[in-house]
Amino acid sequence: MASIKLDLQKQIKKIKPLHAGGQPPVIASAKDTYFHYLTEAGIPYSRLHDVSGAFGGGKYVDIPNIFRNFDADVNDPASYDFTFTDLLLKQLHEAGVEPYYRLGVTIENAYKVKSYWIDPPRDYDKWARICEHIIRHYTEGWADGYHYKITYWEIWNESDNKPLWTGSFEDFYRLYDVTAKHLKACFGDKIKVGGYGSSGFYGEAGGNDPFNMSLATYQRYLDFFHGFMAYIREHGSPIDFFSWHSYAPTHNTVLMDKWVAEQLEAYGYGHIESHLNEWNPFQEEAGNGHHAAEVASVLLALQNGRADMTCIYDMRISGPDYSSFFDVKAKLPHQTYYTFVAFNTLYKLGTQVECLSDTDGVFAVAATNGNKNALMISNISGKDHALEIEGVNLTEARVSYIDDRRMLSWAPNAKELKNNSVVLIEW
Repeated sequence: MASIKLDLQKQIKKIKPLHAGGQPPVIASAKDTYFHYLTEAGIPYSRLHDVSGAFGGGKYVDIPNIFRNFDADVNDPASYDFTFTDLLLKQLHEAGVEPYYRLGVTIENAYKVKSYWIDPPRDYDKWARICEHIIRHYTEGWADGYHYKITYWEIWNESDNKPLWTGSFEDFYRLYDVTAKHLKACFGDKIKVGGYGSSGFYGEAGGNDPFNMSLATYQRYLDFFHGFMAYIREHGSPIDFFSWHSYAPTHNTVLMDKWVAEQLEAYGYGHIESHLNEWNPFQEEAGNGHHAAEVASVLLALQNGRADMTCIYDMRISGPDYSSFFDVKAKLPHQTYYTFVAFNTLYKLGTQVECLSDTDGVFAVAATNGNKNALMISNISGKDHALEIEGVNLTEARVSYIDDRRMLSWAPNAKELKNNSVVLIEW
């Protein structure tokens, strides 16, 4: 039997925006046909990386798509092509989703043949000023722009990963330093800057990476991280958040979250935000109960962890790999999407209350707004369990399940917890 004990009087903290995502469901026509699903799931942020595929589809978000001629005048609005990125950000704004803007480029997996945009910029100061004008366009109205709320501006992504950065470690550290200092000098606390989107710390979390990386690659990621932290500390580089990635199962991702927290504290950055802004365990299984339960387990575990935000990779609808929310043929949401709908129920209630699970592999978080309450439970223990919930009266509760067959579907009671399932209880 799995036992869950609740105490609604013991408030813990706010439910965190862990149900953010990567790129939205962009389609070839550039219409926002599927963005309403993000609204309905209460997705708080969409991280704009790899938007529309290779090279940002040739028109979205990436610095070379917006500032197409690096020799052009950085102060001239005519030097910038905002067309498709304007449309995308307008669609997100209308959907109620805040953009999380990655300043940089899309991964080039065939970089060994030829690299195009992943080489260090020729002029770091100019690159920083280009970023400045992009921010001014979207937050201050520059160049017939907008006044959107865009809090997070991430400098590059996976710069420790060769398909995203061909320069040396030091080359990137200096780019980050120059850019972060310039942007904070321009905008101060009106924006948050950070990076660098670490590829992950699998070696510090028991391995278990889905890419079968070598020990040398593990070490490269570690060396890059320690070099980066030492560099920004020595140079006083501004950083409001540190971003990192994990495609490992729940247990390993939780260990990674703890390790990142310890390292930030050790370097004197325990006060900054920690963002797991790419993650997706067992992504090849998206659309079944196991994937939904594993994703739910990460959300619930990290509500009790250090991460301040997570962005699943990602919310695309154009291809099967890493499409976390949608059946790409039917163009309809599958089980994992409804895991995010369930977590949003907790997020809207606002306040986490004490909720204790006595079973390994069974994760649970409860929330309240003082009048309404909800409890979300996931089971990746490998076993079915009878379910006992103590401390509350659930006689009038609504119960919904996610598993191989159900997608947040009504159930008469919550007396059982099957392996690879998620249950949401509202009262």
